[in-house]
Amino acid sequence: MKSSLKMSSFPTLSGEKHISNSRHAAVRYGNMAQGNHTTVTQFILLGLTSEPKLQTPLFMTFLMIYLITLMGNLGLITLIKTNPRLHTPMYFFLCNLSVIDLCYSSIFSPKLLIGFLVEKKTISYSACFVQHFFFLVFVTTEVLLLAVMAYDRYVAICNPLLYTISMPKRVCVQLVAGSYVGGILNSLIQTCCLLPLPFCGPNVINHYFCDTNPLLKLTCSDDNLNELLLVAFNGTISMSVLFIIVISYMYILVSILRIRSVKGRHKAFSTCASHLLTVTLFYVPAGLSHMQPGSKYSLEMEKVTAVFYTLVVPMLNPLIYSLRNKEVKDALRKATTNNILGSCLLTKLTPNS
Repeated sequence: MKSSLKMSSFPTLSGEKHISNSRHAAVRYGNMAQGNHTTVTQFILLGLTSEPKLQTPLFMTFLMIYLITLMGNLGLITLIKTNPRLHTPMYFFLCNLSVIDLCYSSIFSPKLLIGFLVEKKTISYSACFVQHFFFLVFVTTEVLLLAVMAYDRYVAICNPLLYTISMPKRVCVQLVAGSYVGGILNSLIQTCCLLPLPFCGPNVINHYFCDTNPLLKLTCSDDNLNELLLVAFNGTISMSVLFIIVISYMYILVSILRIRSVKGRHKAFSTCASHLLTVTLFYVPAGLSHMQPGSKYSLEMEKVTAVFYTLVVPMLNPLIYSLRNKEVKDALRKATTNNILGSCLLTKLTPNS
């Protein structure tokens, strides 16, 4: 795009031909804008790579990731809804996390998959900002929900006798609703700051979706103020959530160390392990992408981290909570057994033709 486009150390996502093509495209559209001052009506998404040989393998890879994401999260939601033993605050939050992951993944995956199959990777101006809006809604909501889940674990382990009183259904609904409201407000503020900016060319986005930093690089005005607002909002939300999670787990750790039996310590820690792993997998790459100014950040590296927290993490979350959680595994085993027994019984009751 500009001189900020550098060769990535990930050859599968970037190459010499890719960088050359993007630079030529940026120069071409930049010249058009300077000569005609035309307003951008659509954007060109460069995607992950322009190498023809990689389009089919990447399409198959990300199609598999998306299908696993759909089946895993839908399966977990169904399991929690149909099993009365899982009707607890922890699994209520987990069910909402799966809903967010489904919506979150579906914002990017279809457009990314289509991009591997077509040569003209364009997105309209309005569709780009709609995607940007919902991206910020769900990424912020997920961050806030992870903080809520940390607080839930704190209450469950540090005050087990008051858990049912402290976390009734009404409070759980309010906490989830608050996470969504926070996500919508943050998205509205950032999108409204971005919408008035003039886009007169170039219109080539060095990404596979309409993220904030790549869009800021295409504005015709000085984007320093918007970059500052971006860092301020994302930094405040991220650091607040991190503070809540760290404080919650400090109290949790102290409570676990006070438990005398090894079995009791292991059981208490096992209820937090899945959440800690989810926080780490999501928080680290998302923080790398959105807490630094766009002028000082590598877009090639951002694409790598974005793939991880927008596509890979939503696929991993249901697997993490299924494989590491005894209650979920028991519920899944029971549901599978009931389905098998039901099928066998139905077969025996069906008269032979």
